[in-house]
Amino acid sequence: MESKGFIIAGAIALGLAGAVGSTAQPAGARPAHRDAPLHREPVVVELFTAQGCTGCPAANQVVETLSDDPGIIALTYAVDYWDYLGWPDTFARPEFARRQRDYQAAMQLRNIYTPQIVIDGRRQVSGAEGEAVQTAVEEEAARRVFPPQIQFRAGDDAVGIGSGRAPAGGADVWAVTYRPGLQTVAVAGGDNRGRSVRHINVVEGLTRLGEWTGRPILLDLPESANPETGVVVMVQGRDDRRILTAALR
Repeated sequence: MESKGFIIAGAIALGLAGAVGSTAQPAGARPAHRDAPLHREPVVVELFTAQGCTGCPAANQVVETLSDDPGIIALTYAVDYWDYLGWPDTFARPEFARRQRDYQAAMQLRNIYTPQIVIDGRRQVSGAEGEAVQTAVEEEAARRVFPPQIQFRAGDDAVGIGSGRAPAGGADVWAVTYRPGLQTVAVAGGDNRGRSVRHINVVEGLTRLGEWTGRPILLDLPESANPETGVVVMVQGRDDRRILTAALR
């Protein structure tokens, strides 16, 4: 994945004078097993999963495999609505289920479920359908045309978003904090009792940084007490939830 730079006029250009480009491969993730990235622009693959869901470990593996591709940003959101089955998910937060419901509304889906994979905020596929997920990723990669560019300031305390065409209804800039790499949880209750469930790039928090209207902006990034925490910045339509672009710090 190439580094990306852009020029922002006026004060924002000064703020980004020491900035560095971004790549699509999460820090700490395993190196790509392919000779070259499949996509020049990163595709965001968001998995909604739960440790108490019997079909989720297989979907977790699908996303873990996808994370090897340096043209894919793979993120795992643990949801809490299966906790009543006997195992409280150790990574779940209520805001992750809210994000999934936002996708449900935007895509006019009847309900939410796990394992669900959302690709670039545009379409969803069951995590149980590995080949369908790969096909959907390839198709969505071809849709992005001239997205706004993202650049992180050298001190990692701010991010710049370049100019572009904002969607109807406006767009928000989000910072997604996550733990890069693999984590394994021994499940001691519920339907997956006795299993060790693997998770890749587990999301820890969501922060709305501000609004993007199509003009260049410079936004502060959230502080983290953990130096190992990764950050994905994405520009996302407020109404249709499509992700215009994303980058890793």
